[in-house]
Amino acid sequence: MTRAPYAADPHAQPRREFGSAHSGDHGDRGGGEHRGPRTAFQRDRDRIVHSMSFRRLKSKTQVFIAPDGDHYRTRLTHSLEVAQIGRVIARTLGLDEDLTEALCLAHDLGHPPFGHAGEAALSAAMERHGGFDHNAQALRTVMRIECPYPEHDGLNLTWDLLEGLAKHNGPVTAPNWALAQLDAAFPLDLLTWPSLEAQVAAVADDIAYDNHDIDDGLRAGFLSLDDLLTLDFLADQWRRVEKRFPHAPRTRLLREMIRDQIGLMVNDVIAHTAAQVKGLGSVAEVRSAGGQLAGFSPAMATQERRLKAFMYERLYYHPEQVAAADRARDVVARLYDAYAQDAALMPDDWHTRLPDDNPQRARMIADFIAGMSDRFAMQAVSTIYGERPSGLINV
Repeated sequence: MTRAPYAADPHAQPRREFGSAHSGDHGDRGGGEHRGPRTAFQRDRDRIVHSMSFRRLKSKTQVFIAPDGDHYRTRLTHSLEVAQIGRVIARTLGLDEDLTEALCLAHDLGHPPFGHAGEAALSAAMERHGGFDHNAQALRTVMRIECPYPEHDGLNLTWDLLEGLAKHNGPVTAPNWALAQLDAAFPLDLLTWPSLEAQVAAVADDIAYDNHDIDDGLRAGFLSLDDLLTLDFLADQWRRVEKRFPHAPRTRLLREMIRDQIGLMVNDVIAHTAAQVKGLGSVAEVRSAGGQLAGFSPAMATQERRLKAFMYERLYYHPEQVAAADRARDVVARLYDAYAQDAALMPDDWHTRLPDDNPQRARMIADFIAGMSDRFAMQAVSTIYGERPSGLINV
């Protein structure tokens, strides 16, 4: 596929916070970014994949908290599915696949244990200390918390990658404390739209969880076919699938319907985005366009909003999910309170580095908790309080 003129350029001299001479990659030393077989964006992707934060995603909640089953999605499998969708869209549009993939793989690195329930608990705990947001935490993770190299903090990723993470939901007009601090150290032009690669990563995230969460909801018994068929566009999909495979088992037809829905969404994004970017000659024009260019058509966007509303009503706010989320928030809140009162409860390599300054101290406690997996958090609260939290394995 020919590279589009509005694609991010991996061969341009990349901007890194600490410079290529301090990137922690032997291939960079003495020869800059172009030494060796990898582009700058491929280096970014590889550093993310090799990070401890990425590995811990395997035990972090996607929909179901600490699921007692091997077939439910976790943040890790979700991120891989987002990357697969993102690469298809990027390839078809002539964008940089490696930057798109890296953004997809990194977008959830800042999620704390128990998904949005854990985030709500940390946000409440950090209200007086600059707040907590998983998108800003993803950036903090790759810029300050992951420290595999002896010469600097962070993974020293390219500006393009960091900008895309910061603007996962578009321009940021009111950054929280964590994002503002990072932007002050390495300005990310928060008020402009990000590259098309970043915009594609964001819509690939929507496509993946909109549809794969249906699959997990069906597996758990929280959703049924009758529920899904109340949405006319899914009912149309179901009838087409039944017509094509009249003798196939229902379970296979359901999975075929989900695959078809993903295909429809992907093709819609490709067609709509191609029309939106027609005539653009550079990535700078993408950033100065003043609005989102990569995304759904108006008709598909309406369907996608209806699907999201349905999923919140039938799955995310299911009574069992709400009860599990309440218990998960309690776990995270109790962990924060315990560490704030007695930092010695944290591992030595954490509590010995805690500063006296309360906002910075609170931020590092939040960093430690945010990095936990679901099961590690449950074990930690059990060790501290002498009782294992119950009712969190809900499927």
